[in-house]
Amino acid sequence: MLAELSIRNFAIIDSLSVSFKKGLTVLTGETGAGKSIIIDAIGLLIGGRGSTEFVRYGTQKAEIEGLFHIHPGHRVYDKCEEFGISVSEDDEMVVLKRDITENGKSICRVNGKLVTLSVLKEIGQALVDIHGQHETQYLMQPDKHLFLLDSFGDKDFSKELSVYENSFKEYKDINKQLSELSRNEQEIAQRIDLLQYQFEEISGANLIPDEDIKLEEEKNMLSNFEKIHGALRDAYHNLYGEGKALELISSALADFSQVAALDESLKSDEEQFGSSFYVLEELTYKIRDMFDSLEYNPERLNSIESRLDEISRLKRKYGSSVKEIISYGEKIKKELELIQNKDNHIEALKKKQDKIISKLEISGKKLTKKRTETAKTLKNAIQQQLKELYMEKTKFEVVMKRTEESQFLKTGLDSVEFYISPNPGEPLKPLSKVASGGELSRIILALKTIFSENQGITAIIFDEVDTGVSGRVAQAIAEKIYRVSVGSQVLCISHLPQVAAMSDTHLHISKDTLQGRTVTKVLTLKTDEKVNEIGRMISGVEITDLTKQHAKELLELAESIKKSS
Repeated sequence: MLAELSIRNFAIIDSLSVSFKKGLTVLTGETGAGKSIIIDAIGLLIGGRGSTEFVRYGTQKAEIEGLFHIHPGHRVYDKCEEFGISVSEDDEMVVLKRDITENGKSICRVNGKLVTLSVLKEIGQALVDIHGQHETQYLMQPDKHLFLLDSFGDKDFSKELSVYENSFKEYKDINKQLSELSRNEQEIAQRIDLLQYQFEEISGANLIPDEDIKLEEEKNMLSNFEKIHGALRDAYHNLYGEGKALELISSALADFSQVAALDESLKSDEEQFGSSFYVLEELTYKIRDMFDSLEYNPERLNSIESRLDEISRLKRKYGSSVKEIISYGEKIKKELELIQNKDNHIEALKKKQDKIISKLEISGKKLTKKRTETAKTLKNAIQQQLKELYMEKTKFEVVMKRTEESQFLKTGLDSVEFYISPNPGEPLKPLSKVASGGELSRIILALKTIFSENQGITAIIFDEVDTGVSGRVAQAIAEKIYRVSVGSQVLCISHLPQVAAMSDTHLHISKDTLQGRTVTKVLTLKTDEKVNEIGRMISGVEITDLTKQHAKELLELAESIKKSS
């Protein structure tokens, strides 16, 4: 859910921080107080189109920031991972921030990381769905209807969809292989020449794993021959010979052994002394052997440098290490074999493709059957919602069409679009073609009531969707909006007292003048204040005892409806 919203220098808003809670939050206030401006700010926060007009006069930039709490497994985790944005499942939160400068440029951040506006939009629209009277929304977009229908499916449907998707992946893999093998002859011939040249160059080098590392070590020895030779000579000379370190230590060991023979407590020290002497003696012989075997060979040094140059040249072409070069050689050897025997491979792949196509056709038809059953269930559920909104004569249909013959999509064999006929005698039309107004508001509410739990949206915002309705329809809309909020946080700007009465939190938006500038204020109403505000919404300007009584009755009715829900 949207937990916190911070707005600075945005339109008539100087500085505003609003905390939101779960359930239904209703925003009311006089026209022009800034209710829609707050919703506009949220719209920009989730990637809406910006403008210099949003920057408060006299300031350099508008700043909007929102904190969202998200449940484990929410699809926004995958979205963030896709764009390399860190989101901890322990914190269960995402912070969106957008600045709009005075020249109209946007600076967008998600959890502190700079992102493009398109990335902000993808993540933002996975968190919030805004529905206004004149906006094209998620539910109104035909390309989203298939996903919505599928999200309404049961476990059996999900299982059938998974089976189809696995077969489709195999189908795509085989098509890719066939495409690569079916390139024109000239391109294939050029590819074979290139691969053969590369393979011969690599295999002709007779590389040995880690060869370069060992050669570098040997080169280092030969390049520093004089320094190493002199150091070994001096070390051996200082250790071995009459009056040298080894002889003196041997004499000291003999003296210490005499003392240890008289003092048992020194026995272990004598053994340690002796062990150290023998280790040093062994090292002395090793130094002598190294010194004796050391030989400067300029021809060997030239050979090593030449070999390292050859390996370095291959590294620039085929990999950063000898191991990678060898691995690349094995890879192109397999590709060569595949291309040179492409006819056999193509024949085998086509047989496999035929089997996968048959499998896809069978799986796709099963999926279509399940989808058709799901569409009927969805249709009945939405018809019931429309009936509760006093649109019992409205017809709703899920129109499914088969894709072109032999064309398989990742989602199956079907295209889906929602159609509706608001009035008897009128033909069914695409939902996206239905005119705006009270009817559209109720249709969208019916759809949102069904889909709110399946969409995974964190917050749903209704911006004056109740315009043009009154009486029993207004009450029905109020109850429907509340039911949507039970499964998902809902923020709603409304002029209907029935909707305000159903709220879990009632925010009153007002504007004032401070030091010659307009400022917007947000107040969370207490019970008495809520009664007065609903009374104002009923009567207009003057609040009478009768309108207060009516407001209390609406609140009591709302409480009874909530308890029975």
